[in-house]
Amino acid sequence: MRLTVVGCAGSFPSAESSASSYLVEADDESGRTWRVVLDLGSGSLGALQRYCDPADVDAFAVSHMHADHCADLVVLGVYLRYRPGGHRTAVPVHAPPGAAERLAQMAGSDPATELRGCLDVHEWVEGAAVDIGPLRLEPVGVDHPVPCFGVRVTGPAEGEPGRRVTLAYTGDTDECAGLGSLATGADLLLAEAAFLEGRDDDLRGIHLTGRRAGAAAAAHGVRELVLTHLVAWNDPAVTVAEARAVYDGALAVAEPGAVYRL
Repeated sequence: MRLTVVGCAGSFPSAESSASSYLVEADDESGRTWRVVLDLGSGSLGALQRYCDPADVDAFAVSHMHADHCADLVVLGVYLRYRPGGHRTAVPVHAPPGAAERLAQMAGSDPATELRGCLDVHEWVEGAAVDIGPLRLEPVGVDHPVPCFGVRVTGPAEGEPGRRVTLAYTGDTDECAGLGSLATGADLLLAEAAFLEGRDDDLRGIHLTGRRAGAAAAAHGVRELVLTHLVAWNDPAVTVAEARAVYDGALAVAEPGAVYRL
């Protein structure tokens, strides 16, 4: 299983990165490559085309319906509808309850952005896994101002297809029971860390800090922690220092184009 960081900017695209989007790939026993994209935030459809044809993605898994995590699903619909040669059957989109209505609002009434026939929206159900080829996606509810799900993705280990590995993606969340469920035993925890200790202490129920992400990784046996969703005015070194104070495992900050092989 391979994770490619398509975009990792927090809350809005930065000068260096689109907003949140992560490509997960795994090969099945026949050698067919399966692709799932976790979130497709503002600006990320363009960046995704560096790594694959968006029409070849088998499913999109959306944590929540804030624009920095889902906005480019609307222009994905345009891409699929008008690309030469047409498009296959509608691509599955797994997202929180109300996602279809939210996307329709974003698309508006312009016929060019009609999403029916392009996107097949399914609502996450807590505890109900979704299988995409050799990948299993498990949604876990987390703490954010709108309905939000982290996703555990389990699939074949890179180079060892008989062994299963787990990527846990937090979406956006503060500390909560769901974060622990996501992180438990993960080979890689992709954790948002938009806030800073001290500066943002009064803002709870929204985002993690580096320290909170590191504490979750340490408490739940995470093998590798990748911090993401840092906003443009945060110093990544400060976020890393917060996490390192409580977590002594492998640690990195997400960068566009970075590849992690699990």
